[in-house]
Amino acid sequence: MAKFDVFDLSAKKVDVVEVNDSVFNVEVNKQSIFDAILRQQASLRQGTHSTKTRAEVSGGGKKPFRQKGTGRARQGSIRSVQQRGGGIAFGPKPRKYIFKINRKVRKIALRSALTLKTQAENILVLENLNMTEIKTKNAQAVLNAFNINRKVLFVVNVEEDFDNAYLSLRNIPGVEFTTAEGINVYDIVNTNKLVFTKAAIKRVEEALINE
Repeated sequence: MAKFDVFDLSAKKVDVVEVNDSVFNVEVNKQSIFDAILRQQASLRQGTHSTKTRAEVSGGGKKPFRQKGTGRARQGSIRSVQQRGGGIAFGPKPRKYIFKINRKVRKIALRSALTLKTQAENILVLENLNMTEIKTKNAQAVLNAFNINRKVLFVVNVEEDFDNAYLSLRNIPGVEFTTAEGINVYDIVNTNKLVFTKAAIKRVEEALINE
């Protein structure tokens, strides 16, 4: 069983939490991480790009000039793709880029990403994120206490009281927030420090433990 020290907001160790090795200490599957990130980024693409074919551009159907005797290449329509102002051949059309991957693959990807963070010692566990007031200065003091000065992702349990913490931290550059239910591979890989509350890390463990 992997173990993480649990700290309060002043960086004082208050407890130790044990987590399952089947979630935080697995054989890393890089292909599943790649597939999960590719899927997530593909789902964000609007896919609204569009070009006009020769059937959609303006212009008549009349031949621009006679077939023979001009010395020029024969042309059938000013809407042809080789004509200036003509249609586009094989241009993009609106489409959806989203694709599916198996649920088991998504879980493998999450376990692998969490394992990489564990191995790099970039996971921090807090007892809670209960702040008495909404104040960015106090939130920055918490980050300073743990020497966090780069991208950080806070993961909380939806049942916790974290409203003051969220409102205090959201104005600090590089700070992101998510819930244990909403955690995803891209956010994990794209952050330098992963900060769980004690309740959140247990919730993630329950969701990803081997079935």
